[in-house]
Amino acid sequence: MVISWMTYLIVCPMVFLAGLIDAIGGGGGLISLPAYLFAGLPAHHAIATNKLSSTCGTAVATIRFIKEGLVNWKLALPSILAAILGSSIGAHMSLIVPERILVMVLAGVLPVSAFIVLNKKLFGTIEDETVVLTPKIYLTAVIAALIIGFYDGFYGPGTGTFLIIAFTVFAKLGIKTANAQTKVINLTTNITSLTIFILNGQTLFQLGIPAALCNMLGNYIGAGLVMKNGAKIVRPSIIIVLVLLAIKVGTDYFA
Repeated sequence: MVISWMTYLIVCPMVFLAGLIDAIGGGGGLISLPAYLFAGLPAHHAIATNKLSSTCGTAVATIRFIKEGLVNWKLALPSILAAILGSSIGAHMSLIVPERILVMVLAGVLPVSAFIVLNKKLFGTIEDETVVLTPKIYLTAVIAALIIGFYDGFYGPGTGTFLIIAFTVFAKLGIKTANAQTKVINLTTNITSLTIFILNGQTLFQLGIPAALCNMLGNYIGAGLVMKNGAKIVRPSIIIVLVLLAIKVGTDYFA
């Protein structure tokens, strides 16, 4: 496929913005994937190339959170395994269950998620990022990773956002730590799917590499903003993602 300069001009700025949003509140794919499609890439190439840029960007944000000591590996490792298991089951279920069913369920989940994020008593009130691991936290994190991992394999958009909400509200992690745990899980699942796309020759590296650099820059800046401002910047970012996801659900449902 021939990539024109116009393709780069459309994709790169939007992928930068996607990386910025993704590092803060998840859901960057709701911006980046449509950018690839709008630029004229066939669906399979768009998904695969988007996975390349988003994986690289997520890696940058993850490394930055790791350097700040915000990733708790004792909690992250079982969550990663649960997410991989869930996404594998979800991917297989997507082959036999109509996507429209999950879209209908998601239509009910979105307003609940928005209520939680907007309620300051529920979301983002924990300032202490110290993690005291208890059986309840382990269980909550693993169940959240399993269920949302299933969603990621089945449908996908907004996975990072839902993980942040789950880790913050139900596992009672601080917003920065919740974001860091989310990035580790997302990076793992992204690498897995990217490998499959590359092996099947769907990734366009001539566009994906410069787009990845833009996404990495966006993620680097976004991760810094999270560490500096916490819930003050995460909450509005997540609301933006939930609105974008609601638009996508609406278009998918009524299409």
